[in-house]
Amino acid sequence: MDYAIIAAGQGSRIGGENAGLPKPLVTLAGEAMIERLIGILDSTDAGSICVITNPFMPEVAARVRSLSVKADMRVIEKSTTGSMESFHALSGMLNRERPFCLLTVDSIFRPEEFARFISDFEADSQADGYMAVTTYVDDEKPLYIASTPEGDITGFLDNPVPGVRYVSGGIYALRPQALDVLADCAASGVSRMRDFQRALVASGMRLKAWQFSKIIDVDRPGDIAEAESFLASTT
Repeated sequence: MDYAIIAAGQGSRIGGENAGLPKPLVTLAGEAMIERLIGILDSTDAGSICVITNPFMPEVAARVRSLSVKADMRVIEKSTTGSMESFHALSGMLNRERPFCLLTVDSIFRPEEFARFISDFEADSQADGYMAVTTYVDDEKPLYIASTPEGDITGFLDNPVPGVRYVSGGIYALRPQALDVLADCAASGVSRMRDFQRALVASGMRLKAWQFSKIIDVDRPGDIAEAESFLASTT
């Protein structure tokens, strides 16, 4: 399994003792978020870990390059307008013969749940992708996930509708053909990740919803304490 990390955020809204730090270097229980995430991925026998960082924050790329990991580490420094453009930039570093998992550096989850998510995806020869979902809403503009009782995703919705329980957790495990859909989206001017996800469904790819207990998006001052409390609690 290869991994791609979007780590280009500025972290300007977090404040507190992390004020002024680039978001990937914001500390969680004393550890920078980018270091914590790379450590989790490296523990899953990763083939490669590809990271995109903001060139205006060179200390992030320097920190990533300083880490000692088993996986093949690749870093690109590029300014982008959003997560889908960042993903498109990362796609050139991915092996098109292997599945991959895309994450953002500020998504906080339990490592043991993530390990099961990856294991289940790798064992499922019928699915083209697994999307992390949760019933915990922690986003200003959540993406709602419509799915069948068996967990097959049927739609990505901007607004809640009756019967829809899940929101996207921002973690995507996908087969290589998803990169062709990404290239088509980029060529046609699609710029939002949620529209890329809709394109995956429209292309006929079979996507499964995999429920995490909680995924916290670290964006605001109170998110650090909440994330630390969540990770310290028992499952």
